[in-house]
Amino acid sequence: MYLFLAFLLVPVIEIALFIQVGGLIGLWPTLLIVILTAVLGAKLVKAQGQMAMGQMRNSFQNLSDPAEPLAHGAMILFAGALLLTPGFFTDAVGFTLLVPKGREAIYKFLRKRINVAKFQMGSQEFHSQNSGFKPNTRPQGRDEVIDGDFEDLTPHHDPNTPSKWVDHEK
Repeated sequence: MYLFLAFLLVPVIEIALFIQVGGLIGLWPTLLIVILTAVLGAKLVKAQGQMAMGQMRNSFQNLSDPAEPLAHGAMILFAGALLLTPGFFTDAVGFTLLVPKGREAIYKFLRKRINVAKFQMGSQEFHSQNSGFKPNTRPQGRDEVIDGDFEDLTPHHDPNTPSKWVDHEK
């Protein structure tokens, strides 16, 4: 239902804003503003996206909760789509998503409403607790070493004899 309302209301808002702004400053300045916000938005999305990728890499290297950097990356991606969409309302929302404080406020708002029970990176599991995600600790004294022997079962082939893949009887 919310998605339907968004698809219905956003174009109506954009059309109304185009009419109002175009009536105030004229057609060509209005179009110039739309093009400039798209170009500026693309440059800002690139810069913010690189910063978010660095934060995500750090969270993976430190084995810390990647939820916030991933959410910031998703919001930056969404901001880029909004900024490339012609319109003043979508540009305002897109630029809001590019401001780090705006993303933090949205992340905190969503974090209160979404509960992640656990996530796993490699062999390490993280469980949600009030203060964030904590890695599961293994009991002390248990080694994860598996001892075993192996035997090579591949037949040894003399490199001077012809291959079995070639028919030499012709």
